[in-house]
Amino acid sequence: MNTRKVADTVAQGAPASRPLAPTRRSRRNCTSVRAVVAEPKLLVSKPSPIILNGQIAHSITHERLELVRGMGDYMEANVVPLLKPVDKCWQPNDLLPHSEEPDFLDKVHDLRKRAACLPDDYLVVFAGDLITEEALPTYMTMLNTLDGVRDETGASNTPWANWTRAWTAEENRHGDVMNKYIYLTGRVNLRAIEVTIQNLIGSGMDPKTENNPYLGFVYTSFQERATKISHGNTARHALEHGDDVLAKICGLIAADEGRHEQAYTKIIDGVLERDPNGAVLAFADMMRKQIVMPAHLMDDGEHEARNKRNLFTDFSSVAERTGTYTAFDYADIMQHLINRWRIAERQGLSGEAAEAQEYLMKLPDRIRKLAERAHARKKKGQTANFSWIFNREVVLH
Repeated sequence: MNTRKVADTVAQGAPASRPLAPTRRSRRNCTSVRAVVAEPKLLVSKPSPIILNGQIAHSITHERLELVRGMGDYMEANVVPLLKPVDKCWQPNDLLPHSEEPDFLDKVHDLRKRAACLPDDYLVVFAGDLITEEALPTYMTMLNTLDGVRDETGASNTPWANWTRAWTAEENRHGDVMNKYIYLTGRVNLRAIEVTIQNLIGSGMDPKTENNPYLGFVYTSFQERATKISHGNTARHALEHGDDVLAKICGLIAADEGRHEQAYTKIIDGVLERDPNGAVLAFADMMRKQIVMPAHLMDDGEHEARNKRNLFTDFSSVAERTGTYTAFDYADIMQHLINRWRIAERQGLSGEAAEAQEYLMKLPDRIRKLAERAHARKKKGQTANFSWIFNREVVLH
Protein backbone atom coordinates (compact mmCIF):
# COMPACT_ATOMS: atom_id res chain seq x y z
CA MET A 1 0.00 0.00 0.00
CA ASN A 2 1.25 3.48 -0.83
CA THR A 3 -0.01 5.32 2.24
CA ARG A 4 1.80 8.44 1.10
CA LYS A 5 -0.71 8.87 -1.75
CA VAL A 6 -3.64 8.32 0.58
CA ALA A 7 -2.37 10.60 3.31
CA ASP A 8 -0.94 13.48 1.28
CA THR A 9 -4.22 15.36 1.45
CA VAL A 10 -4.33 14.95 5.22
CA ALA A 11 -0.92 16.43 5.93
CA GLN A 12 -2.01 20.05 5.82
CA GLY A 13 -1.32 23.01 8.05
CA ALA A 14 1.85 24.18 9.75
CA PRO A 15 5.17 22.63 8.75
CA ALA A 16 6.19 19.59 10.76
CA SER A 17 9.21 21.45 12.09
CA ARG A 18 6.90 23.88 13.89
CA PRO A 19 3.78 21.78 14.33
CA LEU A 20 0.39 22.82 15.40
CA ALA A 21 0.48 26.49 16.31
CA PRO A 22 -2.38 27.07 18.78
CA THR A 23 -5.54 28.97 18.00
CA ARG A 24 -8.26 30.19 20.33
CA ARG A 25 -10.81 28.10 18.45
CA SER A 26 -8.80 24.88 18.72
CA ARG A 27 -8.29 25.33 22.46
CA ARG A 28 -12.00 25.88 22.96
CA ASN A 29 -13.12 22.96 20.78
CA CYS A 30 -10.60 20.53 22.20
CA THR A 31 -12.00 20.69 25.73
CA SER A 32 -14.68 18.18 24.75
CA VAL A 33 -12.10 15.42 24.28
CA ARG A 34 -9.97 16.08 27.37
CA ALA A 35 -11.23 14.47 30.53
CA VAL A 36 -8.51 13.28 32.89
CA VAL A 37 -6.63 15.00 35.69
CA ALA A 38 -4.22 17.79 34.84
CA GLU A 39 -0.98 16.46 33.40
CA PRO A 40 2.51 17.17 34.78
CA LYS A 41 4.31 19.89 32.88
CA LEU A 42 7.91 19.86 31.72
CA LEU A 43 9.37 23.33 31.24
CA VAL A 44 11.22 23.21 27.96
CA SER A 45 13.28 25.61 25.94
CA LYS A 46 12.86 25.94 22.20
CA PRO A 47 15.50 23.98 20.29
CA SER A 48 17.69 25.75 17.78
CA PRO A 49 16.94 23.90 14.54
CA ILE A 50 19.88 22.16 12.92
CA ILE A 51 19.55 21.55 9.18
CA LEU A 52 21.52 18.69 7.62
CA ASN A 53 21.10 17.97 3.91
CA GLY A 54 17.93 20.04 3.89
CA GLN A 55 16.32 18.21 6.82
CA ILE A 56 15.82 19.02 10.49
CA ALA A 57 18.20 17.13 12.77
CA HIS A 58 18.71 16.82 16.53
CA SER A 59 15.43 18.60 17.27
CA ILE A 60 14.96 17.41 20.86
CA THR A 61 15.35 20.06 23.56
CA HIS A 62 17.90 19.77 26.35
CA GLU A 63 15.14 19.21 28.93
CA ARG A 64 13.52 16.42 26.93
CA LEU A 65 16.86 14.83 26.20
CA GLU A 66 17.57 14.66 29.94
CA LEU A 67 14.10 13.22 30.51
CA VAL A 68 14.82 10.38 28.08
CA ARG A 69 18.23 9.74 29.59
CA GLY A 70 16.57 9.50 32.99
CA MET A 71 14.20 6.73 31.88
CA GLY A 72 16.74 3.93 32.37
CA ASP A 73 15.01 2.46 35.42
CA TYR A 74 11.66 2.63 33.60
CA MET A 75 13.18 0.76 30.65
CA GLU A 76 14.60 -1.94 32.92
CA ALA A 77 11.28 -2.43 34.69
CA ASN A 78 8.81 -2.14 31.81
CA VAL A 79 10.46 -2.66 28.43
CA VAL A 80 13.51 -4.93 28.70
CA PRO A 81 11.41 -7.73 30.30
CA LEU A 82 9.49 -8.01 27.02
CA LEU A 83 12.58 -9.55 25.44
CA LYS A 84 12.63 -13.35 25.47
CA PRO A 85 15.62 -15.35 26.71
CA VAL A 86 17.50 -16.80 23.76
CA ASP A 87 16.84 -20.37 24.91
CA LYS A 88 13.09 -19.63 24.88
CA CYS A 89 13.10 -18.21 21.34
CA TRP A 90 12.26 -20.24 18.25
CA GLN A 91 15.08 -20.49 15.72
CA PRO A 92 14.81 -20.88 11.93
CA ASN A 93 16.20 -24.41 12.16
CA ASP A 94 13.18 -25.42 14.26
CA LEU A 95 10.88 -24.70 11.31
CA LEU A 96 12.87 -26.02 8.34
CA PRO A 97 14.07 -29.41 7.07
CA HIS A 98 17.35 -30.38 8.75
CA SER A 99 20.08 -30.73 6.16
CA GLU A 100 22.01 -33.23 8.30
CA GLU A 101 19.11 -35.68 8.44
CA PRO A 102 18.87 -38.60 5.96
CA ASP A 103 15.30 -37.64 5.05
CA PHE A 104 16.24 -34.03 4.23
CA LEU A 105 15.52 -34.34 0.50
CA ASP A 106 12.18 -36.02 1.17
CA LYS A 107 11.18 -33.16 3.44
CA VAL A 108 12.27 -30.58 0.88
CA HIS A 109 10.15 -32.43 -1.67
CA ASP A 110 7.14 -32.19 0.66
CA LEU A 111 7.85 -28.49 1.25
CA ARG A 112 7.91 -27.86 -2.50
CA LYS A 113 4.63 -29.70 -2.99
CA ARG A 114 2.98 -27.49 -0.36
CA ALA A 115 4.48 -24.30 -1.77
CA ALA A 116 3.31 -25.12 -5.30
CA CYS A 117 -0.12 -23.89 -4.23
CA LEU A 118 1.07 -20.34 -3.51
CA PRO A 119 -0.13 -17.90 -6.20
CA ASP A 120 2.11 -15.27 -7.74
CA ASP A 121 0.53 -12.36 -5.89
CA TYR A 122 1.24 -14.12 -2.59
CA LEU A 123 4.86 -14.69 -3.63
CA VAL A 124 5.26 -10.99 -4.48
CA VAL A 125 3.93 -9.93 -1.08
CA PHE A 126 6.04 -12.53 0.74
CA ALA A 127 9.15 -11.46 -1.20
CA GLY A 128 8.51 -7.81 -0.34
CA ASP A 129 8.07 -8.68 3.33
CA LEU A 130 11.26 -10.77 3.23
CA ILE A 131 13.21 -7.90 1.67
CA THR A 132 11.88 -5.58 4.37
CA GLU A 133 13.01 -7.96 7.12
CA GLU A 134 16.44 -8.48 5.57
CA ALA A 135 17.16 -4.74 5.69
CA LEU A 136 17.53 -5.05 9.47
CA PRO A 137 20.97 -3.34 9.53
CA THR A 138 19.21 -0.15 8.42
CA TYR A 139 16.72 -0.30 11.29
CA MET A 140 19.41 -0.81 13.93
CA THR A 141 21.27 2.12 12.40
CA MET A 142 18.11 4.23 12.57
CA LEU A 143 17.64 3.51 16.29
CA ASN A 144 21.25 4.46 16.88
CA THR A 145 20.71 7.87 15.29
CA LEU A 146 18.36 8.81 18.16
CA ASP A 147 19.82 11.22 20.71
CA GLY A 148 19.95 10.03 24.31
CA VAL A 149 19.39 6.35 23.54
CA ARG A 150 22.04 5.37 20.98
CA ASP A 151 24.63 2.70 21.67
CA GLU A 152 27.68 4.93 22.08
CA THR A 153 30.34 2.19 21.98
CA GLY A 154 28.72 -0.71 20.15
CA ALA A 155 28.50 -2.65 23.42
CA SER A 156 27.21 -0.03 25.87
CA ASN A 157 25.62 -1.46 28.99
CA THR A 158 22.67 0.95 29.15
CA PRO A 159 19.05 -0.27 29.07
CA TRP A 160 18.53 1.57 25.78
CA ALA A 161 21.58 0.03 24.09
CA ASN A 162 20.87 -3.42 25.50
CA TRP A 163 17.31 -3.21 24.19
CA THR A 164 18.41 -2.15 20.69
CA ARG A 165 20.92 -4.98 20.33
CA ALA A 166 18.60 -7.65 21.74
CA TRP A 167 15.66 -6.41 19.64
CA THR A 168 17.88 -6.60 16.56
CA ALA A 169 18.95 -10.14 17.49
CA GLU A 170 15.32 -11.26 17.82
CA GLU A 171 14.37 -9.61 14.53
CA ASN A 172 17.31 -11.21 12.73
CA ARG A 173 15.59 -14.61 12.88
CA HIS A 174 12.70 -13.32 10.75
CA GLY A 175 14.62 -12.65 7.56
CA ASP A 176 16.66 -15.81 8.11
CA VAL A 177 13.72 -18.20 8.20
CA MET A 178 11.82 -16.45 5.41
CA ASN A 179 14.86 -16.45 3.12
CA LYS A 180 15.66 -20.11 3.69
CA TYR A 181 12.07 -21.21 3.26
CA ILE A 182 11.48 -19.35 0.01
CA TYR A 183 14.84 -20.62 -1.33
CA LEU A 184 13.79 -24.21 -0.70
CA THR A 185 10.48 -23.71 -2.53
CA GLY A 186 12.20 -22.93 -5.84
CA ARG A 187 9.32 -20.56 -6.63
CA VAL A 188 11.18 -17.25 -6.79
CA ASN A 189 14.14 -15.60 -8.49
CA LEU A 190 16.31 -15.41 -5.41
CA ARG A 191 19.05 -13.42 -7.13
CA ALA A 192 16.60 -10.64 -7.98
CA ILE A 193 15.44 -10.64 -4.36
CA GLU A 194 19.05 -10.52 -3.14
CA VAL A 195 19.82 -7.58 -5.45
CA THR A 196 16.80 -5.76 -4.04
CA ILE A 197 17.96 -6.44 -0.47
CA GLN A 198 21.45 -5.12 -1.18
CA ASN A 199 20.08 -2.01 -2.88
CA LEU A 200 17.67 -1.38 -0.02
CA ILE A 201 20.33 -1.66 2.68
CA GLY A 202 22.60 0.57 0.61
CA SER A 203 19.85 3.19 0.21
CA GLY A 204 18.83 3.27 3.87
CA MET A 205 15.54 4.82 4.96
CA ASP A 206 14.25 8.26 5.81
CA PRO A 207 11.58 8.15 8.55
CA LYS A 208 12.00 11.90 9.29
CA THR A 209 12.54 11.31 13.00
CA GLU A 210 15.09 14.15 13.35
CA ASN A 211 17.39 12.15 15.69
CA ASN A 212 14.58 12.74 18.20
CA PRO A 213 13.67 9.74 20.41
CA TYR A 214 10.14 11.06 20.94
CA LEU A 215 9.57 10.92 17.18
CA GLY A 216 11.59 7.74 16.75
CA PHE A 217 9.58 5.70 19.23
CA VAL A 218 6.26 6.95 17.85
CA TYR A 219 7.52 5.66 14.51
CA THR A 220 8.54 2.25 15.86
CA SER A 221 5.27 1.88 17.79
CA PHE A 222 3.34 2.39 14.56
CA GLN A 223 5.66 0.34 12.39
CA GLU A 224 5.81 -2.74 14.62
CA ARG A 225 2.01 -2.91 14.63
CA ALA A 226 1.93 -2.53 10.85
CA THR A 227 4.45 -5.36 10.48
CA LYS A 228 2.46 -7.54 12.87
CA ILE A 229 -0.66 -7.01 10.76
CA SER A 230 1.17 -7.77 7.51
CA HIS A 231 2.78 -10.98 8.78
CA GLY A 232 -0.47 -12.04 10.43
CA ASN A 233 -2.26 -11.73 7.12
CA THR A 234 0.46 -13.59 5.20
CA ALA A 235 0.03 -16.38 7.76
CA ARG A 236 -3.72 -16.46 7.19
CA HIS A 237 -3.34 -16.41 3.42
CA ALA A 238 -0.71 -19.19 3.46
CA LEU A 239 -3.15 -21.36 5.40
CA GLU A 240 -5.93 -20.57 2.93
CA HIS A 241 -3.64 -21.57 0.05
CA GLY A 242 -2.71 -24.84 1.76
CA ASP A 243 0.78 -24.26 3.20
CA ASP A 244 0.34 -24.79 6.93
CA VAL A 245 4.09 -24.74 7.67
CA LEU A 246 4.54 -21.34 6.05
CA ALA A 247 1.46 -20.16 7.95
CA LYS A 248 3.14 -21.19 11.20
CA ILE A 249 6.34 -19.35 10.26
CA CYS A 250 4.52 -16.12 9.45
CA GLY A 251 2.40 -16.46 12.58
CA LEU A 252 5.46 -16.78 14.81
CA ILE A 253 7.00 -13.71 13.20
CA ALA A 254 3.76 -11.78 13.73
CA ALA A 255 3.79 -12.76 17.42
CA ASP A 256 7.33 -11.39 17.80
CA GLU A 257 6.28 -8.14 16.14
CA GLY A 258 3.34 -7.87 18.52
CA ARG A 259 5.64 -8.22 21.52
CA HIS A 260 7.97 -5.58 20.10
CA GLU A 261 5.00 -3.30 19.51
CA GLN A 262 4.14 -3.59 23.20
CA ALA A 263 7.68 -2.54 24.10
CA TYR A 264 7.74 0.56 21.94
CA THR A 265 4.26 1.68 22.99
CA LYS A 266 5.39 1.32 26.62
CA ILE A 267 8.26 3.69 25.92
CA ILE A 268 5.78 6.32 24.77
CA ASP A 269 3.64 5.50 27.85
CA GLY A 270 6.63 6.52 29.94
CA VAL A 271 7.14 9.73 27.97
CA LEU A 272 3.44 10.59 28.30
CA GLU A 273 3.66 10.20 32.08
CA ARG A 274 6.57 12.63 32.24
CA ASP A 275 5.91 15.05 29.37
CA PRO A 276 2.40 14.74 27.91
CA ASN A 277 2.73 17.92 25.86
CA GLY A 278 5.89 16.70 24.17
CA ALA A 279 4.53 13.21 23.56
CA VAL A 280 1.26 14.43 22.02
CA LEU A 281 3.13 16.91 19.82
CA ALA A 282 5.52 14.17 18.67
CA PHE A 283 2.63 11.84 17.81
CA ALA A 284 0.92 14.55 15.76
CA ASP A 285 4.19 15.54 14.09
CA MET A 286 4.81 11.99 12.85
CA MET A 287 1.22 11.66 11.65
CA ARG A 288 1.54 14.91 9.68
CA LYS A 289 4.74 13.66 8.08
CA GLN A 290 3.12 10.23 7.51
CA ILE A 291 4.68 6.94 8.54
CA VAL A 292 6.79 5.75 5.65
CA MET A 293 7.25 2.02 5.34
CA PRO A 294 10.82 0.82 6.06
CA ALA A 295 11.31 -0.53 2.53
CA HIS A 296 10.13 2.59 0.71
CA LEU A 297 13.49 2.88 -1.09
CA MET A 298 13.53 -0.71 -2.42
CA ASP A 299 14.88 -1.11 -5.96
CA ASP A 300 15.72 -4.19 -8.02
CA GLY A 301 17.47 -2.17 -10.73
CA GLU A 302 14.96 -3.07 -13.44
CA HIS A 303 11.33 -2.69 -12.31
CA GLU A 304 11.02 1.01 -13.06
CA ALA A 305 12.49 0.69 -16.55
CA ARG A 306 10.18 -2.20 -17.38
CA ASN A 307 6.95 -1.01 -15.77
CA LYS A 308 7.44 2.78 -15.71
CA ARG A 309 6.48 2.77 -12.03
CA ASN A 310 8.22 2.55 -8.68
CA LEU A 311 8.84 -0.97 -7.31
CA PHE A 312 7.69 -0.16 -3.78
CA THR A 313 4.51 1.45 -5.09
CA ASP A 314 3.65 -1.65 -7.13
CA PHE A 315 4.52 -4.04 -4.29
CA SER A 316 2.31 -1.96 -1.99
CA SER A 317 -0.53 -2.14 -4.51
CA VAL A 318 -0.37 -5.95 -4.52
CA ALA A 319 -0.31 -5.98 -0.71
CA GLU A 320 -3.37 -3.72 -0.72
CA ARG A 321 -5.30 -5.78 -3.28
CA THR A 322 -4.63 -9.04 -1.44
CA GLY A 323 -5.67 -7.53 1.90
CA THR A 324 -2.21 -8.00 3.39
CA TYR A 325 -1.72 -4.38 4.41
CA THR A 326 -4.05 -1.57 3.34
CA ALA A 327 -4.76 2.12 3.81
CA PHE A 328 -7.56 1.08 6.14
CA ASP A 329 -5.01 -0.76 8.29
CA TYR A 330 -3.02 2.49 8.42
CA ALA A 331 -6.08 4.32 9.77
CA ASP A 332 -6.85 1.50 12.21
CA ILE A 333 -3.31 1.62 13.61
CA MET A 334 -3.68 5.35 14.15
CA GLN A 335 -6.94 4.79 16.00
CA HIS A 336 -5.41 2.00 18.06
CA LEU A 337 -2.53 4.22 19.20
CA ILE A 338 -4.90 7.09 19.97
CA ASN A 339 -6.84 4.72 22.22
CA ARG A 340 -3.74 3.01 23.62
CA TRP A 341 -2.18 6.30 24.68
CA ARG A 342 -5.52 7.77 25.84
CA ILE A 343 -5.08 10.84 23.67
CA ALA A 344 -8.75 11.86 23.98
CA GLU A 345 -8.56 11.90 27.79
CA ARG A 346 -5.56 14.20 28.12
CA GLN A 347 -6.29 17.51 29.78
CA GLY A 348 -4.25 20.47 30.93
CA LEU A 349 -2.26 20.45 27.71
CA SER A 350 -0.54 23.50 26.27
CA GLY A 351 -2.14 25.34 23.37
CA GLU A 352 0.08 23.58 20.83
CA ALA A 353 -0.55 20.17 22.34
CA ALA A 354 -4.31 20.81 22.58
CA GLU A 355 -4.45 21.54 18.87
CA ALA A 356 -2.34 18.45 18.21
CA GLN A 357 -4.83 16.44 20.26
CA GLU A 358 -7.73 17.76 18.19
CA TYR A 359 -5.90 17.00 14.95
CA LEU A 360 -5.14 13.44 16.03
CA MET A 361 -8.71 12.69 17.06
CA LYS A 362 -10.05 13.60 13.61
CA LEU A 363 -7.33 11.99 11.52
CA PRO A 364 -8.34 8.29 11.33
CA ASP A 365 -11.75 9.09 9.84
CA ARG A 366 -10.15 11.46 7.34
CA ILE A 367 -7.69 8.78 6.26
CA ARG A 368 -10.51 6.24 5.84
CA LYS A 369 -12.49 8.63 3.64
CA LEU A 370 -9.45 9.35 1.52
CA ALA A 371 -8.75 5.62 1.23
CA GLU A 372 -12.30 5.01 0.02
CA ARG A 373 -11.96 7.71 -2.64
CA ALA A 374 -8.55 6.44 -3.73
CA HIS A 375 -9.91 2.90 -4.02
CA ALA A 376 -12.78 4.10 -6.21
CA ARG A 377 -10.37 5.94 -8.53
CA LYS A 378 -7.97 3.06 -9.07
CA LYS A 379 -7.63 1.75 -12.59
CA LYS A 380 -8.82 -1.84 -12.40
CA GLY A 381 -6.86 -4.58 -14.10
CA GLN A 382 -3.52 -2.74 -14.12
CA THR A 383 -0.58 -5.15 -13.99
CA ALA A 384 3.17 -5.21 -13.41
CA ASN A 385 5.96 -7.69 -14.05
CA PHE A 386 8.06 -8.52 -10.98
CA SER A 387 11.66 -9.71 -11.28
CA TRP A 388 11.22 -11.57 -7.97
CA ILE A 389 8.99 -14.12 -9.74
CA PHE A 390 10.92 -14.29 -13.03
CA ASN A 391 9.10 -11.28 -14.53
CA ARG A 392 5.70 -12.89 -14.40
CA GLU A 393 2.75 -10.52 -14.53
CA VAL A 394 0.68 -9.74 -11.43
CA VAL A 395 -2.51 -7.69 -11.15
CA LEU A 396 -2.03 -4.53 -9.08
CA HIS A 397 -5.61 -3.31 -8.61
